[in-house]
Amino acid sequence: MSFTINTPVTGAAQTGFTSPTYTVTADIAPSPNGKQWAITAVGGTQTGVDSHTVSKPFTTTFFKPQQPKALPAANPVTGILKSIPINTYKLVTRKGAVPLVNQAAQIARIYTIIEVPAGTDTYEPEDIKAMLSCHVGVLNQQASGIGDTVLSGVM
Repeated sequence: MSFTINTPVTGAAQTGFTSPTYTVTADIAPSPNGKQWAITAVGGTQTGVDSHTVSKPFTTTFFKPQQPKALPAANPVTGILKSIPINTYKLVTRKGAVPLVNQAAQIARIYTIIEVPAGTDTYEPEDIKAMLSCHVGVLNQQASGIGDTVLSGVM
């Protein structure tokens, strides 16, 4: 698997943060088809942000399909595929956060799910890369706006 996070990770802009960075350390993923990193230190100005602990986890995990699917044979008469299987990849980031004073930390989560129709990875890989490039670009460009919206409810 070529998914490897280099440390430190430069964080995207967020209201109230200045030059956020995240030091990551390889961790054990919850399943063998995943790779996980724990955020062991935060840098820049992020007042009040905690790094990973057992009671307030801060991790990011990438999962690949347990059994990647290939294209089935096309109908020998029509040349049409009856169904096209989907390979699902997932990036999950978890962060423990306390909802109110004297309360136990709760886990906030972000899921990015990538569904790739079998065969497109070899027939039109440029389209899959373009989709990923655009998606990550939108997340990066709008990270602060998404953060503000998640906190205020105003879009």
